[in-house]
Amino acid sequence: HSTVCLLWCCSPAVLSAASVTKVQQRKLHHAVVPKGQGGRSSSSGIAATVFGATGFLGRYVVNRLGRIGCQMVVPHRCDQYDIMYLKPMGDLGQIIFMEWDARNQDSIKRAVENSNVVINLVGREWETWNYLYEDVFVTIPQQIAKASREAGVTKLIHMSHLNADIRSRSKYLRNKAVGETAVRDEFPEAVILKPAEFFGREDRFFNYFANMRRFGGAIPLISMGKKTEKQPVHVVDVAKAIVNAARDPDSNGKTYALVGPNRYLLYDLVKYIYGMAHRPFLPYPLYIFYTFSLVARYFAMNPFEPWTTADKVDRFHTTDMKYPGLPGLEDLGITPSTVEQRIIEIMRFHRKFRYQETDIDETRPAKTVDY
Repeated sequence: HSTVCLLWCCSPAVLSAASVTKVQQRKLHHAVVPKGQGGRSSSSGIAATVFGATGFLGRYVVNRLGRIGCQMVVPHRCDQYDIMYLKPMGDLGQIIFMEWDARNQDSIKRAVENSNVVINLVGREWETWNYLYEDVFVTIPQQIAKASREAGVTKLIHMSHLNADIRSRSKYLRNKAVGETAVRDEFPEAVILKPAEFFGREDRFFNYFANMRRFGGAIPLISMGKKTEKQPVHVVDVAKAIVNAARDPDSNGKTYALVGPNRYLLYDLVKYIYGMAHRPFLPYPLYIFYTFSLVARYFAMNPFEPWTTADKVDRFHTTDMKYPGLPGLEDLGITPSTVEQRIIEIMRFHRKFRYQETDIDETRPAKTVDY
């Protein structure tokens, strides 16, 4: 009887059936089966790996994914104290934190192997000795795309930039353009999002210009900011776009241009920032990039986070590109917020005590540019 049992257990047909059953169980894991009525305590069927979740945009994306009951893997390289604010954004056990090495391909594979959606938000405002722009915007996204394709991930969402262009003066934007091509080559069905500069409470756009008053009180602008057009988008709208793209099966392989509803001259936009903060606006013109860049190089020597860099000056004085042929926020079911609706969230921090409760209607809105 034992011999028959042993032969039966070791038969090729039985072993084959057992292996097939194992694969089927993995493909139909209970974690990705939609259940519940929606919300943080339900399961949306999305298991997402979010690279760059500890950044400015990442915290909004994690929160939005947590709201609809997504299971998330959050790879990080930071201290535990830097990720603790992400933990309450999902229900118990919905967010899994893991340390990863951006230069270790096996580490990336472990991060994506159990996910059906991968979101790449890895970015850097300045270069360091360890990570150049080429590493952050080309090499790492390419490795993430390759690992996602090999793991059978169904959707990859890559964050680029509206002004990504190989001919740009900005090294940041040139490498963003190269990164787009690298990701598309590795993962042809990737969803590429091209947002304009986005603003929000912790941004490095509106706050950047508002903090210029601390350095002498005057605001340096190339050509007074009257040759640069900007179309900023609110960070929450970008986060919503990422979540909606993850849920939309028709978004695969598309490139989206994410911009705000209004376009402004940089001069008018910065003037409105100072008007809303109830601070004196004292701009002075710099007619060549070299003058501003020379000062920015001094700040870039800061061993910690530099307030500005020469590349950031180039990027912020680059006119936003127009992509009338690309889908945008409306195609993802999002009505974009205007600067006028959201700016008080940022500028209240820059107001003096006496102006904290001043009505926003007392400040004249910025002039818009037709496009």
